[in-house]
Amino acid sequence: MEPAGRHALVTGGGRGIGAAIARALSGAGAVVTLLGRGQTPLAEMVVQGHAAGWEQADVTDPEALAAAIARAQAARGPLDILVNNAGAAESAPLARTDRALWDRMLALNLTSVFEATRLVLPGMVSRGFGRVVNVASTAGLTGYPYVGAYVAAKHGVVGLTRALALETATSGVTVNAVCPGFTDTDMLAGSIAEVARKTGRPAAEVTRSFVRGNPQGRLVQPEEVAAAVLFLCGPGAGAMTGQAIAVAGGEVM
Repeated sequence: MEPAGRHALVTGGGRGIGAAIARALSGAGAVVTLLGRGQTPLAEMVVQGHAAGWEQADVTDPEALAAAIARAQAARGPLDILVNNAGAAESAPLARTDRALWDRMLALNLTSVFEATRLVLPGMVSRGFGRVVNVASTAGLTGYPYVGAYVAAKHGVVGLTRALALETATSGVTVNAVCPGFTDTDMLAGSIAEVARKTGRPAAEVTRSFVRGNPQGRLVQPEEVAAAVLFLCGPGAGAMTGQAIAVAGGEVM
């Protein structure tokens, strides 16, 4: 089935990878609802024609998330496509990772995926069609130091993806993950600036250290991640489910 005419929800859709995914889906004719915490970038995406509407909610607040999804479906119809993109990373060695940091990382990067998917999956199954794409990370496929909570959460996303793919295998619903490497976004720029501040190293040097693990020697572009998501939502990907696709220049194979 083509994405054209289908209602798609993209969490964290106001900037970075989420905005690129929204543009790709909207360009393919999907009716896109954006969900995020910041009203201004969401509204700007709608004004620019990259989405049909937006809902403001913090994905770590289950009641607010449920209400936002209910409003979106009331306004634009049942959801056929769910892209769980909202997420962020905080860094600290394990000895300085307190329970609050751990809980924040799991709530944002893993529990929100569970909550959003739990709300829309039954409807997809009952209608016989659905596409769930979870934006994980190469951190869901391998380890990185100093981001243990984030790595644990993203591994959880990949595991949840695989479990739900098996649960829905005969239903017409597919559940997949894309796993970007270091991607050229505002979030990464903030991480680079923070590392530079903490270490006293120039930002350019920090950036080089981030891309060192990518055999292509560069940052991934948000549009490259969006292209993988669009493929998984398209007509040629019906037999693909339970996959965790690295978009990382060969960093993880």
